[in-house]
Amino acid sequence: MRVARYTGNGTIAVGESDPLPPGRGQVQIAVAFTGICGTDLHIRHGAMDGRVRVPAVLGHEMSGRIAAVGADVADWSVGDPVTVMPLRWCDSCPACRAGHRHVCQRLNFLGIDSPGAMQERWTVPAEVLVRIPEGTPLRGAALVEPVAVAVHDVRRAGLAAGEFAVVVGGGPIGVLIACVARSVGADVVLVEPNPHRRKLAEGLGLETLNPQETDIGGHVEDRTGGAGAAVAFEVSGAEPGVTTAISALGVRGRMVVVGIHPAPRAVNLQQVFWRELSLIGARVYERADFEQAVRLVADGTIPADRLVSRVQPLASAADAFSALESGGDVMKVLIDCRVGEESVDA
Repeated sequence: MRVARYTGNGTIAVGESDPLPPGRGQVQIAVAFTGICGTDLHIRHGAMDGRVRVPAVLGHEMSGRIAAVGADVADWSVGDPVTVMPLRWCDSCPACRAGHRHVCQRLNFLGIDSPGAMQERWTVPAEVLVRIPEGTPLRGAALVEPVAVAVHDVRRAGLAAGEFAVVVGGGPIGVLIACVARSVGADVVLVEPNPHRRKLAEGLGLETLNPQETDIGGHVEDRTGGAGAAVAFEVSGAEPGVTTAISALGVRGRMVVVGIHPAPRAVNLQQVFWRELSLIGARVYERADFEQAVRLVADGTIPADRLVSRVQPLASAADAFSALESGGDVMKVLIDCRVGEESVDA
């Protein structure tokens, strides 16, 4: 079978490998689509070489169908459409014992710490499977994982219907957070300088602002009668995004840190003190978030497929990475891992 691996030095190489048959408690998935996320790009550039064991099969955003079932696996059959919640925890560290297994202190993140989905056949423990309703297009279902991130972020915020929320950063996760926030009845504005991303978000019915042309804090005050936003999601991962998010908040507002910041950032603690603001971290997701994400994608509440800018075959995985990094008119890039007749099931 074909498999795409990160081999170090910025290289993604496609080669051949024997598929791993499922053992006890495992299933083998015929992978349909695998998404590329920002973490995969960081890995390609060597930023996670201290964690990732080279050569590494990347990919944790995916969809597919079960191809084979190992011993002692119940409730799953060949042909079932699935995605994977790519987290395995130890169940013994302090975080796990406190009930926070998704942030396990010895977390195994499939596609980062162990082989991922950029291959034709992927063997995983049955416990990480999440069922996709039959008839749901597998192309859109490949985005369930980032939708689950957005669901978790909104839940961490405690966002309620009628509250005003600002999402700073209009990449895939930012757009999905805005869509999830809208689905719970919040009033949402998305802040993004890139015109292509703003146009895509507006096509989904979202309100957008260009921070290079608009005083975000002033706009939010006007919209809220001087109250300010109840919640700001910082998704940009940049220092100006932190400033924008903090400045948009009203009294007892909540800032949810979603973007991964590679360096310490300056935070105006005077504003945190004066307005009694809350700073909330949000990392990955829990099982309930993943299951809610499946429902939102399957019923069309989240138009996940419309975020897909390009689909590249597995043989061209390196080109898929380059396409995503090229900027411009690219939002989400998927790798098509299907072979034979499976390729007709989109």
